[in-house]
Amino acid sequence: MRHGDKVNNLGRTASHRRALLANLANALIEHKRINTTLAKAKALRRYVEPLVTKAKDNTTHSRRVVFSYLQNKDAVKELFSTVAAKIGDRPGGYVRIIKLGFRRGDGAEVAMIEFVDFNETYNPKAGKEATKKKTRRGNKKPTESKVSAKVTEAKAAAAAAPVVEEEVAPVVEETVAAIEETPVVEETVAAVEETAPVVEETVAAVEETVAAVEEAPAAEPEAPAAEETTEEEKKDEEA
Repeated sequence: MRHGDKVNNLGRTASHRRALLANLANALIEHKRINTTLAKAKALRRYVEPLVTKAKDNTTHSRRVVFSYLQNKDAVKELFSTVAAKIGDRPGGYVRIIKLGFRRGDGAEVAMIEFVDFNETYNPKAGKEATKKKTRRGNKKPTESKVSAKVTEAKAAAAAAPVVEEEVAPVVEETVAAIEETPVVEETVAAVEETAPVVEETVAAVEETVAAVEEAPAAEPEAPAAEETTEEEKKDEEA
């Protein structure tokens, strides 16, 4: 019984199984996509992904470790140059397995295994630079870099202020000159000068009228003698 045995031996001895997986890995690195049975594809994924992770560190030691598994200099060179440059930013999951159905001869389940970043059909963003999602943490205090960035922006705004004033000054001068050149002010002044004699004549007439009123003699009060005579006449009539 194989209780707790998580390794698929693929019906082969250990040495035969290592040679099989090494050959499949070399073919995958060279062609970037191969077709095999589903069981071999799953075993190959567990075999090749640690080697791809090792290829991110391009050192002599890493190359020797990978070569001890693949035993192929061309595959090692391709893995550390082309493949590592393509999947360098990916944290894992370098290969993809797609089921293709069942084989006609023996009915074995067939699958395609390929490098994820080399398939532009399933990866529409292939060839484009990956952009990290911007996140905002409101509770965190601003870091030194953010503070320095704000200081730099303030200095840039202060440096740009004189430039703005220099650009605005000619515009203001042109506006003042245009206002001075307009004939509206001159026409208004001319109209005021024309109405000045009329105002002066009106003032002179008013002064003459006031003088005439002052020179006229005051009305004499009525004599009270008439009232006394009328009272005497009334008394005579009564007598």
